[in-house]
Formats: sequence, C-alpha cells, structure tokens
Amino acid sequence: MIVGRFPESRPRRLRRNEQIRRLVRETHLTLDDLIYPLFVIPGENRVEEVPSMPGVYRYSVDRLTDAVKEVRDLGIPAVILFGIPEHKDEVGSDTWSDEGIIQRATRRIKEEVPDILVITDVCFCEYTSHGHCGVLRDGEVDNDATLENLKKQVVSHARAGADMVAPSGMMDGMVRAIRSALDSAGFSHIPIMSYSAKFASAFYGPFREAAQSAPAFGDRRSYQMDPANRREALKEVLMDIEEGADIVMVKPALAYLDVISDVKQNTLVPVCAYNVSGEYALVKAGGRLGWVDEERVMIEMLLSIKRAGADMIITYFAKDVAKLINGGKI
Repeated sequence: MIVGRFPESRPRRLRRNEQIRRLVRETHLTLDDLIYPLFVIPGENRVEEVPSMPGVYRYSVDRLTDAVKEVRDLGIPAVILFGIPEHKDEVGSDTWSDEGIIQRATRRIKEEVPDILVITDVCFCEYTSHGHCGVLRDGEVDNDATLENLKKQVVSHARAGADMVAPSGMMDGMVRAIRSALDSAGFSHIPIMSYSAKFASAFYGPFREAAQSAPAFGDRRSYQMDPANRREALKEVLMDIEEGADIVMVKPALAYLDVISDVKQNTLVPVCAYNVSGEYALVKAGGRLGWVDEERVMIEMLLSIKRAGADMIITYFAKDVAKLINGGKI
C-alpha cells in the first residue's frame, strides 16, 4: 500500500477546519446508537439519585414513565430495565411473577410510552437473597436449575410486553433455553440480546449499589469471564449465536475494546457494548474534581467504543450525548 511521502503528502490538509474534518470523519455517534439503562424500585412517588452515579436515578413504577418520556423525547430509541424487588428469596421468584416489578414497569411503559423499545435485563442477582445469578446448590450456582427459572422469567417478561430480552447471567446454554421457551410460548418474534462476553470486572461497583445486587458471599468468577481471556470471549459469542442470539454484547466496554473488535470482525450479528457504571462514575468524578473535561472525555470514550466495532451502546451517558447531538454539537 502506497500512502505517499512528505512534502507531496500532507495529511494536515484534511484537518484544516471543522468543515473538512466533518467531511472525512470516519466514526459518528448518533441517537440510533444509544440505549439508556433505568432502575426500577418498589414503592410510590420515589425518585432517588444513585450516590456513586451522579445524574442516574432509581424510580418507582409510577414515576418511571416520566423518565422514559424524557428519553423518548430526546430521540433515544430504547431503554433497558433493571428491577429491585420489594422482597427477595433464595431463587429470585419475583423475576417470573406476573406482578413482579419488571413486569409491572414494562406494562406501564407500553401503555404510556408505546413508541419506545423496552429491553428487559434477564438475571437473578437483584432478586435473590444471596445476590448470586441463579439457584444455589452447596454454595455454587447450579447452571441447569437456573436455566429452568430463566425460561419462566423470559416468558413472563414477554407476556408483560417486553420488546427484547437480555440474559446477563453467563449461564451455559442460556440462549438455547430462552429461545426454546419463547418460541414454545408463542413469542418467536421476541429477539434475544445476550450478554455473551461478560467479564468478572471491577467496573461494576456503582451498578451493584444502584441495583442492590452485590453477592452476600464470594464472587461471580465461576460464571463471569476471566478478564485475561480474549479467545474465550469469542468462543462464548459464537456459541450464543449458534444457540439463537440475535444481538451479542461485550461488557464492560473500555477495557475490552479488543474483544469488541474481535466480535465485530468474526460475526454477522449486531454487536452491543455496555459502557458500564464504573466507566461512567470515573468520568463524572474526574469532571467534578476538574481533572478532566467531562464532556470531551465522554464523547471520546463513546467514539472509541463505536470505532472498535459496536453497533449500539448501553450507556448512562445516553441522555447527555443525545442533548449534544440534538443541539448540533456532535
């Protein structure tokens, strides 16, 4: 490949002003890239800011639709819901109750804001008394018993009106089990966005505060992925696609841009990246302390995720970015 030599070749010609830079820009952030996460809590008339995530709130079901309308009015096409139930138990039974918190929230959104896509997170850690992502047997998560409960959970979500389900527990065979359950219940049209490469990351701390989902003992390294493993991530993704995943996800995003790139280059399905709570909190903290330009760092971070190959991004920055896009600043 011949790229030219100085002085005949001068790459700065295409950086001289903003108009030229816009013409040759390779990667763009758009409203269509964004999914906004929302936390739903028990009670009435409750809106609570998450201390470690400035600008992020937990909403009771009756206040949730106001937040969803704001997201919709900004032009963001989708939200993903995380629930904190009033009561937890050993198996997380609220997850498949038709009166569970996610089911009630989903019905309310679809009644009042029908023109937004509702994705439901499918897991158990927020709903179990022990904080692990499935059924425990002798102190360990029983993979196959958990699959049976996942089947009930996704069918209940679909009955409530969920447009897409997103299993996040990293159980072996979860996509196959969920696809079979949805199809058998008459929901073959509901897509699955699988957390296919979810790493056992230190970047989840603020989320666990927001969702009250920290494990009561141990950790999740027996089911979430080792951060050191790159090839294994691609194996997990390819297995999920073979089982029926419509969209695959890499989580977190910033420390795993190489994995996002690998997945993009080796698959034909859309790729989602989760710009997680710790990534958000670090930028917010640095901005508040005056150590970084929060807005510019946010944009640069999200562009890097898009540049790596993500087709869509779950991000707590979605509303901030949407306001900049709508204002013509991006």
